[in-house]
Amino acid sequence: MQTLTYNIPNISCRHCTNTIKMEVSALDGVQSVDATVEPKQVTITFQEPATEESIKTLLAEINFPPVI
Repeated sequence: MQTLTYNIPNISCRHCTNTIKMEVSALDGVQSVDATVEPKQVTITFQEPATEESIKTLLAEINFPPVI
């Protein structure tokens, strides 16, 4: 199991955090998603078949690209 935290500058409200939680949670292997407005971060716990690359790609596709 792996946990990553990303800074997401595009998060501006709870709607944003709910969208991120819903979309990322749908990926196979994602165990938990915690997104916050302040600080603008998302913490994701996952295992295979999810990968760091697949998570970053999905976040970019839904207009919440991570800044590392």
